[in-house]
Amino acid sequence: MTTLKKAKLAILGAGSFATALVKIFADNDSVELFWWIRREETLNQIRKSHHNPNYLSSVSINIPSENLFSNLESILEKVDWVLLGIPAAFLEKELSTLNKKAFLNKNIISVIKGMVPGKNKVIADFMHEEFSVPLENFIVLTGPCHAEEIAQEKLSYLTIACLDDIKTHALGGFIQNDYIRTQASRDIYGTEYASVLKNIISLASGIFHGLGYGDNFQAVFIANSIQEIRHFIQKLYPLDREINDSAYLGDLLVTAYSQFSRNRTLGTMIGKGYSIQSAQLEMNMIAEGYFASASIQSIIEENGLNMPITETVFRILYRGANPALEMEKLTYLLH
Repeated sequence: MTTLKKAKLAILGAGSFATALVKIFADNDSVELFWWIRREETLNQIRKSHHNPNYLSSVSINIPSENLFSNLESILEKVDWVLLGIPAAFLEKELSTLNKKAFLNKNIISVIKGMVPGKNKVIADFMHEEFSVPLENFIVLTGPCHAEEIAQEKLSYLTIACLDDIKTHALGGFIQNDYIRTQASRDIYGTEYASVLKNIISLASGIFHGLGYGDNFQAVFIANSIQEIRHFIQKLYPLDREINDSAYLGDLLVTAYSQFSRNRTLGTMIGKGYSIQSAQLEMNMIAEGYFASASIQSIIEENGLNMPITETVFRILYRGANPALEMEKLTYLLH
């Protein structure tokens, strides 16, 4: 009797979503899982306690100690699937020591909901241009879902966007279980940009919440926001897509409304009067929407797009504009 060869998969990053995915993949018999953790202290604590001390600390980590690495080159040599869970703001720096052929013939999965600062690139373009990863080998794994609910094994749906249907099917097999369901898409850029934009819009939703606007207004705001996302991705990447699908509208809703949303939390603090710097320090977590705002603003200006919500957030975050005044002006542009 022959046994099927296990897929060898590495998760890079030790944040909340990466930790939630460790839980999923580690429980799949068809995957041999490896985990890259930058901080030696965190790695040693996980080896000792089998829990991530910083994120989702209640989740049991069922990975052999020898499959935990702090060296990127070493872990990449062992795998054929690589999941990127490093915040976009730090991705270029963390990968800067790697050989340009480090990802040769590997399938790259991105759960990063941001853009590489300075380069103004989504992860698909960054990996393609910096490491020659073919777009057929690139996969966007997106929501709508939060890591906290995966950890609680609450029913969640993930969208797998890839140009190669065989890879989509394979990854779906690695992920699906009693509480995770998957759906397929071929819209790499639409899903990735939508996940970036929804973080910026969730910041705005949080600012409105912090300023005291209620649910009636938030419903109007979200209805306008999904149309702004549609305008952006249709202008840059025209495709026959349904913007009300869960990968777009669903992901926006869960991030704009959920108690687990970092971006909404950051926005709420700004709306309540926190400075941006003090809010970020108090959160002690990365809100991708903050960094993505500057990158998206550059694209808006380059392409002459009309994006009032996104541009309002940019002025508040990077131009020192008054949140209350800016958001009040924005309300007159919604319908």
